[in-house]
Amino acid sequence: MSEATAERIGNTAQASWREGDGAEAAAGGDGIVAAGGGEDGTEAAAAALGERGDRLIAAGMELLEERGLDGLTVRAVLDRSGLARRAFYDRFAGKDDLLLALFNAHLQGAAAHFAGSCARIDDPLECLRLIVLSIVEGRRESGERSTAMSREHLRLAEARPDELQAAIRPLLALMERQLEAGMARGTVRRAPSARLAMLMYNVMATTVHTELLTPRARDKNGRSADGELAEDIWEFCRRAIAA
Repeated sequence: MSEATAERIGNTAQASWREGDGAEAAAGGDGIVAAGGGEDGTEAAAAALGERGDRLIAAGMELLEERGLDGLTVRAVLDRSGLARRAFYDRFAGKDDLLLALFNAHLQGAAAHFAGSCARIDDPLECLRLIVLSIVEGRRESGERSTAMSREHLRLAEARPDELQAAIRPLLALMERQLEAGMARGTVRRAPSARLAMLMYNVMATTVHTELLTPRARDKNGRSADGELAEDIWEFCRRAIAA
C-alpha cells in the first residue's frame, strides 16, 4: 500500500469495544469514572469510554510504529495517551486485549478502504487482486508496527482464536462477496466462499510473516522484490479459485 493508502486506513480505522455494564458517568480527562444514574449517565459513560478507547488505540498504534512490540507497554500507552491507569483497565483486561483492538482497528480500516476501491472496479477478480497486492506489498510499509502485528497474529491465532477471527471478519466478508460475484459470472469456481476467502487470507498472512523475518531481496538498483512476490501470491491464489 502507498503511504497515502496507509494514512487513509489509519484515518478511517475505528475500534469496536464492549460497552460497560451499569450506569456510569464520565469524570474529567484523567480517565476516572464516577458512579452515575439514569439513561443519560449511561450514555455519557459509554461516550467517554469510547473516546478514551480511541485515544488508547491511537497511542498503541504510534508506539508500535516507533518502538515495535517491546515498546508497547501499559505504562507507555498511558504516558502517550495522557490517561490514568484506571482508564486502561476500564477498557482492556491486559495487553492482549489492546493488541486485539489494534488488529480490529487496522483491519476494519483496511476493509473499508478496499471496499471503497472495489466499488469502482467492475471485475471481482481485479478487486481480489487489488486486496492481495496491497496487503503483501504493504507488509513493511508500517515498519515496526507491521512486523509486530505479523508476529502477534500467529500467537493470537492460537491463544485468542475467536477474538482474532472477529477482527479479520470485515476483510474476509469483503473477499467472500467478491468471490461470490465471481462465481455468478463464471470466473470463480463454485465452492464455499468463506472457505476460499480464508484460504487466500492464510496464504497471504503466513507468507507475510515469513517474509518479515527474512531480509528483503533487492535488485541491482536497490528495489525490493515485494511487487514480484505479491504478483506471485496473487497468481497462486488466482489459479486456486479460477473456474
